[in-house]
Amino acid sequence: MSQVEKYEQLGMNVHYYRKKKRLTQTELAEMVDIERVHMGNIELARTGASLDVIFRIADALEVPVHKLFEFRD
Repeated sequence: MSQVEKYEQLGMNVHYYRKKKRLTQTELAEMVDIERVHMGNIELARTGASLDVIFRIADALEVPVHKLFEFRD
């Protein structure tokens, strides 16, 4: 799996858990204290995210951090 594919999988997982919690990108971004555009770029794999941001996303989504990194084939 390439680095780009890993970012895509991370973004898809963030999107999946965000939708499961019925949150908008704006709502999640506010909870995580980042801009909505940054959240969108994380979900679309247009940018990476620091571990600090990833930890805050996991906390906001109430999922263990490792769930954001469970990549499916």
